[in-house]
Amino acid sequence: MTQLLEKELIKSDKILKPDFTTKSGREFFAVYLNSKFKQILAYDRQSKTPVFKSVKSDFIIKFMKRLINTPYKHVLIGISGESASGKTTICNTIKQTTERLNLPVEILSADNYFKDISKLIKEKGSFDKLLESGYDVDSPNNFNIEQLFEDLSKLSSGEDVKIPQYLVNGTGIVVPEALPKKAQKIIIVEGMASMYGKVSDLLDIKVYIDIDPLIQEKWFLYRAQTSRNQTKENAIKQLAYVREASKKYILPQKSNADIIINGASSLDYFTQILDYFYNVTNSFISPEQ
Repeated sequence: MTQLLEKELIKSDKILKPDFTTKSGREFFAVYLNSKFKQILAYDRQSKTPVFKSVKSDFIIKFMKRLINTPYKHVLIGISGESASGKTTICNTIKQTTERLNLPVEILSADNYFKDISKLIKEKGSFDKLLESGYDVDSPNNFNIEQLFEDLSKLSSGEDVKIPQYLVNGTGIVVPEALPKKAQKIIIVEGMASMYGKVSDLLDIKVYIDIDPLIQEKWFLYRAQTSRNQTKENAIKQLAYVREASKKYILPQKSNADIIINGASSLDYFTQILDYFYNVTNSFISPEQ
């Protein structure tokens, strides 16, 4: 990818910037973007650990039509996958890269749309005891899907919102309208609920993060013990629950994804792909030049 990026940076045959306000200008850009995406896929297939595991055959055409016909809508990208698959790590990499490149991207976690379960936790004594009682915390019924749908619809239309914040401290408390989110040109929603119900229909791009079960277990146990103050015994119990819940709610999303990404791929390599996308979409020369 480094060679591909360097070639893009030094090439002298710059392309005249298309007029995005016209349909013909957007059509030209779509064809150009399509060719560059295919170039990345071809290069990635030769990599030792490819980022892209699969891409739906009709995805590129459908997305290009969306850009051409409804340019006023902001682009919504959903990122889903099992717990400890690398979703948050990849989103943090995207955040760092887009901030460095000053790109208009906003990221929100769908986990903040968990319903408040603080009363249930108090009744049972702890979050772990609530799980042991059979409470299915990952069920779509335990998310405020309507609010997530409404907030994403507003962001897609260019309206800023304030989303709730679910406190990941074992209390199950949700603070309403706690996190301001800007309606940037690209909106990324990360988490299992990003593809639940009608929320999935809003998305322009559906990404699923795939992970090897052994790597997932290693990451899950490390995170539980280092950043969530869980004992190894509790973490192993929770991992068993998470995997059963995944069979019901997460793994079925894999077949609906436009793009499946390897969660264990190199983050440096992933960053190079983002850099390449930035350069190919910002390498035009203006008519005045």
